[in-house]
Amino acid sequence: MNPSGNTILITGGGSGIGRGLAESLQQLGNQVIIAGRRQKALDETTAANPGMQSLILDVEQAGAIRSFAADVVEKFPALNVLINNAGIMRAEKLLEQPEELTDAEAIVTTNLLGPIRLTAALLPHLKQQPKATIMNVSSGLAFVPLALTPSYCATKAAIHSYTQSLRWQLRSSNIEVVEIIPPYVQTDLMDGAEDPRAMPLNDYIAETVALLTSQPTPPEIVVERVKPLRFAAETGTYDGIFKGMNSNF
Repeated sequence: MNPSGNTILITGGGSGIGRGLAESLQQLGNQVIIAGRRQKALDETTAANPGMQSLILDVEQAGAIRSFAADVVEKFPALNVLINNAGIMRAEKLLEQPEELTDAEAIVTTNLLGPIRLTAALLPHLKQQPKATIMNVSSGLAFVPLALTPSYCATKAAIHSYTQSLRWQLRSSNIEVVEIIPPYVQTDLMDGAEDPRAMPLNDYIAETVALLTSQPTPPEIVVERVKPLRFAAETGTYDGIFKGMNSNF
């Protein structure tokens, strides 16, 4: 990915990692469009970053994604980078309410079907650009799950697998495919913003952007903090890490 001169769409760009990426990438000289379902968060972000644009998008709605894609291409014909970042994470205690699937269905629709649908809707346009990039945000929990959030971890594992297949299918095209794999970061996701165990957001964004703008850009953006999870299977440490993460649940 070129460090500057891109037109970048970031879903979930009004807060957390999405906002951090949006602000840093704009500072590098890119046109950034943030999308999300909360107008207030979008307005606060664009007000703090003159020149940044925003559009409402509810990735749970399949029809909304199709119309959104047509709208964003019409308004920003130079769009050449898609960052699928929007996601939700909720605790699920499966023995207490085994038949209650509202959270699970919302998580799958938002975290997995959302990126798949938006990628499909924008792929014809991205193929027409001289050079384009699709980035999917997974998680270290795709590789070692947190048992309290089973559907979230499952969707992130699926995003990892989907991204690998997408990269392979597009290997001879003009589109590069990158997976961003965050560790536990201080954001509002699961009330982690004040958790000292989580990686400070500014530190995470700085390390991630440095990797994203390196030449050539690696296919996976793996900061040092997430390497124990990402490579747990390869290093033979999976069982110990899994038990340590889940011993209190």
